[in-house]
Amino acid sequence: MDFKDNKPIYRQIIDYCFACIMSGAWSPDCRIPSVRELAVGMAVNTHTVLKAFEYLQDHGIIYPRRGMGFFLAADAKENVNLTRREEFFSDTLTDLFREMKMLGIGIDEITERWNSTD
Repeated sequence: MDFKDNKPIYRQIIDYCFACIMSGAWSPDCRIPSVRELAVGMAVNTHTVLKAFEYLQDHGIIYPRRGMGFFLAADAKENVNLTRREEFFSDTLTDLFREMKMLGIGIDEITERWNSTD
């Protein structure tokens, strides 16, 4: 995996997992790659993958089965969508609004541009 400098590696691993879930590469209630498998495949420390898995588990996207590894939750796609929406409103939109204020761009201009993309 080719990591970017502007985002923590564990967040990029989360994004990779989100992509696997949303594309259907990982199926609900099926075992996902282990922490070690992902760490070796991505050439990162196992603690970094574990941090990503803890995030996914905290958001109800994966769950552990003792001695068997991690499995994708039945409602993982919905939870990924919900998590991404929350992050959009709390992070992306906040940064966008800050940039809009700095550049003097109003919501009317954004609405006009949005409507012209149809």
